[in-house]
Amino acid sequence: MLKGTTFSGQPVFAQLTGMIDRSVFSGLVKEHQADHYCKRCKSWEHLMCILYCIMNNCTSLREVTHGIAAYGDKLNHLGITYTPPRSTLSDANATRSEAFFGALYNKLYKRYRELLSDSHPNKELLKRVFLIDSTTISLFKAIMKCVGRKPADGKSKGGIKVHTMLNAYEQVPQLVHFTDAATHDHTFLAELDLKPHQIAVFDRAYVDYRQYAKWTAGQVHFVTRLKDNAVYDGLEEAEIPDHIPDGYLKDEKIQISYKDEAKKEQLLLLRRVVYYDDEKKRVFQFLTNIFDMTAEQIGLLYKMRWQIELLFKQLKQNFPLKYFLGDNENAIKIQIWCTLIANLLFTIIKKGIKGKVSFSNLVSFARQHLFSYHKLTELIERSEREWRRKHQQKPVIQHSIFDG
Repeated sequence: MLKGTTFSGQPVFAQLTGMIDRSVFSGLVKEHQADHYCKRCKSWEHLMCILYCIMNNCTSLREVTHGIAAYGDKLNHLGITYTPPRSTLSDANATRSEAFFGALYNKLYKRYRELLSDSHPNKELLKRVFLIDSTTISLFKAIMKCVGRKPADGKSKGGIKVHTMLNAYEQVPQLVHFTDAATHDHTFLAELDLKPHQIAVFDRAYVDYRQYAKWTAGQVHFVTRLKDNAVYDGLEEAEIPDHIPDGYLKDEKIQISYKDEAKKEQLLLLRRVVYYDDEKKRVFQFLTNIFDMTAEQIGLLYKMRWQIELLFKQLKQNFPLKYFLGDNENAIKIQIWCTLIANLLFTIIKKGIKGKVSFSNLVSFARQHLFSYHKLTELIERSEREWRRKHQQKPVIQHSIFDG
């Protein structure tokens, strides 16, 4: 049984939000004029309400305002004494710029990024690798343009595409950009500010030969997949060494033609690596401008892209973005930014816990004890030890009354 030594002077919710530096927060409020013409629902109260919604899986404004108000004096630990009514919170979602919440996420990321990295023997290489992908969130009405044909009933839904760049050495997004779901993925590449010798890894949805040429000229590297219908000329095939796994079938230099901004035909020298995955029974064609790595290293770089897929899975499983607190683009982006903030805070907490605990178990545990006065990290560590101690004990054999 757990003893009372895990009790804290602040509830779990306050421990999580306490990682947000109030002086930094106040500076952002002034910079973005986030409280301009705002009498009651200040930026901090707004943030606390949205984070409560996300951490407690609320599905409506009424559930948020009634739920958080029910905690009474415990709200003092959050630095708020006022819970905005539903209409006031709705107005704040519509008028307070989502850019303020985006700036807050970036500040938190920069402050805690050293805690987010994992020890790895190839950390110097991983620091140079940036994984790029997007996920689409379907919306309940035509707020932002979605992809696909218009339904037969004539009622089209909207969709927002969340473009993300993740450093392979870290666990949370470094760059996030929103577009309509109908916007082509490759437009996100223009938003990137990659430095020489850094490596961008992305799937073939981002194909943009003009951007590849710019990166090649600036010594920025990339690894992606070649589209099945791509037209190219094979120039020179390299011999694959014996120590390279058998799945690597071809390694060659190729030439691809593209049109520059002036619509003039240009040629781009790239490398094509062909790999056959015996387990999935599929052929993968990797495209890159890196010529000083082995074919296997190119394949392993692309394999790292799965890390960003796991991030999207983590966000969607633990902070479901099925219900939004507003029917306008600004409110939706605010909720996504706050989801990323919550994900960042939980990731930092997880890094400080001794022993193994899954991210989903951590979030679920915190959700159950959101306003309990327990030290979250110690409570999880002790509960894990108690569970192991209980299940490692030899079971007591109980004889049946029917035994002879």
